[in-house]
Amino acid sequence: MPEFTKLVGGFAFTECPRWHNGHLYFSDQHGYRVYQSSIDGFTDDIALIPNRPSGLGFLPDGRLLIASMCDRRIMRLEEDGSLSLHCDLSALAPGDINDMLVDVAGRAWVGNFGFDLHGGAPACSTCLICVEPDGSAHIAAEGLHFPNGMVLTPDGRTLIVAETLANRLSAFDVRNGKLGPRRTWAAFGAAPTSSNVSEILAHSVVVPDGICLDAEGAVWVADIMHHRLLRVAEGGRILQELSTPLSPFACMLGGEDGRTLFICVAPTFHEAEAKTLMNSSILTTRVEIPHAGLP
Repeated sequence: MPEFTKLVGGFAFTECPRWHNGHLYFSDQHGYRVYQSSIDGFTDDIALIPNRPSGLGFLPDGRLLIASMCDRRIMRLEEDGSLSLHCDLSALAPGDINDMLVDVAGRAWVGNFGFDLHGGAPACSTCLICVEPDGSAHIAAEGLHFPNGMVLTPDGRTLIVAETLANRLSAFDVRNGKLGPRRTWAAFGAAPTSSNVSEILAHSVVVPDGICLDAEGAVWVADIMHHRLLRVAEGGRILQELSTPLSPFACMLGGEDGRTLFICVAPTFHEAEAKTLMNSSILTTRVEIPHAGLP
């Protein structure tokens, strides 16, 4: 197992790490709070999101957008620490909203479950939503199977999306805030045919959750069911594999030189158990190739 250092710990369920202006920001999804941490682990509680915080991203002026999962709203953290509604996605998202990427123009790309995961509903495909800087929103792509972590290439022209329940990473050409047709960026095996989530998770070769991009164009993938992080090239070739002590749910490259890999790990994603255990943390390790693109 590679050498990991615990940056912070004692949370219910850490998710969606973002490195920004010398700090790591992350959600404690089942603790209902968003945090800011320095590289030495000093952590500030910066927002309370009662309906579960998830995806994070920064507007061009530095204000933080937060995906509020259960009420399907994007909240905006103002400079004075207050929260404002940025966009209500309840009419567009058929399931809880989840991960989010905010581009340099302030446009937010937002995934959603597509079905009632925690209620045991059968899995089905769903959409990816685009929220414009003015807070208006539209469906940008459909037919995705649990769109989760996303990265945008440095030229801003390719959006890569982890499809957690499809055994793959998908890519879209980006032009003027619109997405071209979906294409497979990396397939790890056949797409599941079952609609039973437990069966899909058990039989998938890779279950991709959070992702981040490096300067060689490879994507680090948090594989939640196999306790590992994978560094993957376009086409699906696995370049590197790091075993983790608990399930990794998200990852982010950052630090002063972009070579610190931050990993959100937890023993479970089930809320009641996670809140009892309070054993989710963020680990770090050093890698050779630095961060690139967004987030």
